[in-house]
Amino acid sequence: MWMWMWNTMERRGVSSIIFDLDNTLVDTAGAGRIAIQKVRELLKSMHVQESHIKDICDHFLRKLLHESFDPSEGKTIDDVRTHHWYEALHETQGTDPDLALASSCYYTWKNTRLQVLTLSPEVRSLLEELQKIYKLLLITNGDTQTQWEKIEAVRCKGLFSLVVVGGDHPEQKPARSIFTHCFESAGVRPQDCIMVGDCLSTDIQGGINAGHPDNLQDPDNEKTHLIQRQPESEIPMTL
Repeated sequence: MWMWMWNTMERRGVSSIIFDLDNTLVDTAGAGRIAIQKVRELLKSMHVQESHIKDICDHFLRKLLHESFDPSEGKTIDDVRTHHWYEALHETQGTDPDLALASSCYYTWKNTRLQVLTLSPEVRSLLEELQKIYKLLLITNGDTQTQWEKIEAVRCKGLFSLVVVGGDHPEQKPARSIFTHCFESAGVRPQDCIMVGDCLSTDIQGGINAGHPDNLQDPDNEKTHLIQRQPESEIPMTL
């Protein structure tokens, strides 16, 4: 399968590959599940009612999914997510929880996720081989602190000619502007690039918006009706 991908890129004159990070190069979703299990064990050790533990974690995950973070408001992402846990505890138990417990839940979740997050040996080896032939770029959406912490945790910065974190810029994927910044900073042309990502609505639509003629997407993650044009090819993720 990878030989097919390699041959396709060579045949079409691709000189640069833009990768997404979360659930493309690293299994962020899997790391998150392990982190939530650690929080469940913590809550159980703190004698939280067994029937409440799953609901507390589910409440947190819903808040995380719909999170809106504005650093100009003077709060850090750690503050915001600690408050998610505080609200989840309050909404489930019906009483004002101990702020220290909310903080413990958050840092258990955060630290466990970062500890588990890794580039598999196969993915690292693949990137090292691709790096010999192609200019590799990384564009990842998310707030500045969270995404740079992930990048540092998986020790992947050295594999890329350029790393772009969405939170460092006015717009994130699928906005054309963040891709334009990437092209200009890396000295590449859109038509010479290919975008590899798991999300049709950000990675693949972003590649299309930016003028990439070729895009690769995980067929299992999203439905293709979300984008204006089909991805050129589908490959299984995490790579």
